[in-house]
Amino acid sequence: MLLFYVRHGEPIYVPDCLTPLGHRQAESVAHRLCQFGIDRVFVSSSTRAAETAQPTCDILRLEPTVLDWANEIHAWNELSVEFEPGRRHWCYSDDHMLSIFSDPTVRALGNRWHEHPAFSDFPSFGAGVVRMRKEADTWLASLGYRHDTEKCQYIVENPTDDRIALFAHEGAGILLLSTILDIPYPLFAPSFTMQHTGMTVIEFVDRGGVCNPRVLQLSNDSHLYRDGLPLNYQKRLRF
Repeated sequence: MLLFYVRHGEPIYVPDCLTPLGHRQAESVAHRLCQFGIDRVFVSSSTRAAETAQPTCDILRLEPTVLDWANEIHAWNELSVEFEPGRRHWCYSDDHMLSIFSDPTVRALGNRWHEHPAFSDFPSFGAGVVRMRKEADTWLASLGYRHDTEKCQYIVENPTDDRIALFAHEGAGILLLSTILDIPYPLFAPSFTMQHTGMTVIEFVDRGGVCNPRVLQLSNDSHLYRDGLPLNYQKRLRF
């Protein structure tokens, strides 16, 4: 199985939708995805994710399945912190939190990192990790891959060559990918990010009934380059 995780196009967050550029990005990634085919499409319950998925669904004549748990609002409520009165940002964007994430005693706890006393005032962190693990494991089990959290592997119960696309978000995606790959969030979140319509590809290879998911590409945006669209990251970097 190949899992394609696609971040939504350039958004307007209020109201929730894509900008004109975001719609062009959605068309661009659709052309790439459709070149080799997608068998099933899943989408977060946000409008910006649905609008990003629509061109792919139109070309392939697929009906998307909505996954509300992939909506970024849930991860935001769980893993954002207040940095000044009335203003919040992701915990991995907070200098104080980053210093805690780097603490060896936090990292030594692995996937139980949120149980560290430093996070006692942030119970939503642990709740978010547990929620995502439950939802992601249930979803992947429905696709034929049951998570063995003790061994950090997947039991292949129904091997498939299907290509699965999930259109969602960056913040929720960072939490989801760290869960799927069994990389503790404090290790993953500060070091990886996603471009608008960036395409992450994860391969699930059956190795005698077990599987260790492998990232083939992370937030690839070559479709934007091919179509002559801006390659600005978060409107501040060009490379």
